[in-house]
Amino acid sequence: MSAPQSRKIWIVLPLALVATVCVATWIALAQSPQNRPDAAKTTAHNKNQYVRVKYDEHGNPLALETSIVHLVPVGNDRPGLQVDLVSAVHVAEPNFYAALNKQFENYDVVLYELVAPEGTVIPKGGPDRNRNLLSSLQNAMKDLLELEYQLSGIDYTKQNFVHADFSPDQFAQSMKDRGESFWTIFMRLMAAGMVKQASNPGKADELDVLLALFDHDRAVKLKRIMAEEFSDMDTIMTAFNGPDGSTLITERNKAALKVLGEQIAAGKKKIAIFYGGGHMPDMEPRACAEFHLQRAGEDWLEAWNLRDKK
Repeated sequence: MSAPQSRKIWIVLPLALVATVCVATWIALAQSPQNRPDAAKTTAHNKNQYVRVKYDEHGNPLALETSIVHLVPVGNDRPGLQVDLVSAVHVAEPNFYAALNKQFENYDVVLYELVAPEGTVIPKGGPDRNRNLLSSLQNAMKDLLELEYQLSGIDYTKQNFVHADFSPDQFAQSMKDRGESFWTIFMRLMAAGMVKQASNPGKADELDVLLALFDHDRAVKLKRIMAEEFSDMDTIMTAFNGPDGSTLITERNKAALKVLGEQIAAGKKKIAIFYGGGHMPDMEPRACAEFHLQRAGEDWLEAWNLRDKK
């Protein structure tokens, strides 16, 4: 991978993640889990969620989980076809990515998201992350939460991996056509976060975050605060997307489904679409309508361990 290509990946790819993390952190600062007694009920039982928090019988958080939604054809016109929507979180436990790498071996093809030039190959272990200030900030966050980055944990060198996303030029052109900018994306995310906060008001408690930073189990405490918001990120992203859609969600989903159609036409039967959980509220109904599919069930994987270390 050339240096210009690598720079394009690390300039374009992290922006959505950084904006999402900023919104999640901002909401978490304004409204801590202790101020939301109904949090367990709302995050554990919403069947339309693609990222959720799992609790024990006492209401203590155990894990942040992501879904694998199984879609099959309506009727018997395409026997054997199965499309799995595999929700990603871009920072997670190493075991989560190890489980996904094993899961991906079972598919004929894995369609993955990555705003990068066509032909880009992500080396095993991920690109060099020590190139700029943004990379340093990402590494600091990874160390703070004791998590791993997706590009480091997922093996993109597998033969069944197929790029199903925009190039940076296509991404920029779509934004231009829609009259969007990275500033408008960030502001729309902030607005969606404010709507979510207003619908679930609580007393501000920045002290929880401050205490978590100095706790002996700092990573777990911070992950618990952020997991509550990440579990509702699909709601925020749906509000962000709005009725007219967006480049970040709608147009990239269309690009992924275009590749899905090509793979189905090529005779592939078991196909995974590996995209961020925030894409799935739009991806699932769009895929079902376009390819006449229906949900046949889902499985869940543990992405973040929220248990006390003891």
